Amino acid sequence: MVQLVEKLAAEQSLTHEELVRLIRDRDDATARLLAQKAADRRRGYYGDRVILRGLIEFTSFCKNDCYYCGLRRSNRKLSRYRLTGEQILAQCGKGYALGFRSFVLQGGEDPGYSPRSIAQVVSAIKDRWPDTAVTLSAGERSRDTYRLWRDAGADRYLLREETADRDHYGTLHPGDMSYENRIRCLYDLKELGYQVGCGFMVGSPGQGTEQIVRDLELIRLFQPHMVGIGPFIPQKDTPFAGEGTGSAGLTCYLLSIIRLLVPKAMIPATTALNTVHPQGRAWGLRSGANVCMPDLSPVQVRGQYAIYDRKLCTGLEAAEEVEALKEQIRSLGLLPDMGRGDHIDLR
Repeated sequence: MVQLVEKLAAEQSLTHEELVRLIRDRDDATARLLAQKAADRRRGYYGDRVILRGLIEFTSFCKNDCYYCGLRRSNRKLSRYRLTGEQILAQCGKGYALGFRSFVLQGGEDPGYSPRSIAQVVSAIKDRWPDTAVTLSAGERSRDTYRLWRDAGADRYLLREETADRDHYGTLHPGDMSYENRIRCLYDLKELGYQVGCGFMVGSPGQGTEQIVRDLELIRLFQPHMVGIGPFIPQKDTPFAGEGTGSAGLTCYLLSIIRLLVPKAMIPATTALNTVHPQGRAWGLRSGANVCMPDLSPVQVRGQYAIYDRKLCTGLEAAEEVEALKEQIRSLGLLPDMGRGDHIDLR
C-alpha cells in the first residue's frame, strides 16, 4: 500500500486495478500516509490557506425528482422558499461586510427563475462588489444559458456528477435525467471558461468500490478546478429514507486521493462531512481540503434547504460565526483566507 501511495503522489495517477486495491484494502496507516502526502501537496500550491466562501442557498424549489434529494419535486412535505434578487444582494452585502470576497449561489433547478433573472443578479453583484468572485450551482442548463451567466460575470460553476457509473446514475435519478447530459454540461462549462467543480456522494445507495474508482477516473480525466465530495446522508421524505449514512473516514480517505490526483483543485471540507462527524471539517482539512463554505442564507430559511436530514446551518456552519471558524482553522495550523480564492492556474 505504501508503494501505491508513493506512486500516486509521484505520478498523479494509478491504474484502475491499483485504485481498486487502494480503496478496497484501506487501513489506518494508509489513511495517515495519504493525508500527509495530500497536505504536503496542497501546501506546495496554496500554502496553508483555507479559502472561506459565503454560501447563499437561494431557492429550495426544483423541477427534478432525484431520489436522494430532499428538494425533489415529489416531496410535498418540504416548506419551500425562493429569495428575490434584492434579498440575494442583501445577503451578499452582509457577507461583504463580514469580509467575504467569494459568494456561492446555490439552488434547485427552479423554473421560477428565468435564466435572464439569474444573470441580472450575477451582474448586480459584480457591479456592486467588483472585487468578488461569484460561483453558481443551479443544475443542468443549456449551453446558451451557461454562456449568458458567464457573460454576466459568473466566475465558477459547481455541478456534481454524483456518480460516473451510468447504471448507478440510473438508480439515483428518474428516467427523464441522463448521465450523458450531466457530463455534457460539465464540458460545456469548461469550454465557456468557467472554473468548474464536479464531485460525488460517498456511500450513496448502490455504490461500491468499482463505482468510486470510476468517479476518481472521471475526475482525473476531466481535471476540474474544484472537487466537492461528501458522505451520503439520507433524507426522510425521499425513496432512500431508510438507507445508511456514508462514512466520514472513507470520505476523508478519498479527499486525500483526489488531492493527489488533481493537486491544484479547490476541495471543500463540506457541511455534510461535519454533519456526520463532530470533527469532520477538521478531519477534511487535515486530509487535503482547502475550502469552507459557511451558510450566508437568511437565517429564517436555512432549515428549509433540506437536501438531507440533520443538515447543519448554525454554529461554525453559519457565516455570522466566521470569526469562530477562523479560530478553528488556525488551531489546525492553517490560515483562513476570505479573498476571491482563485484556482492556482489563474494567478
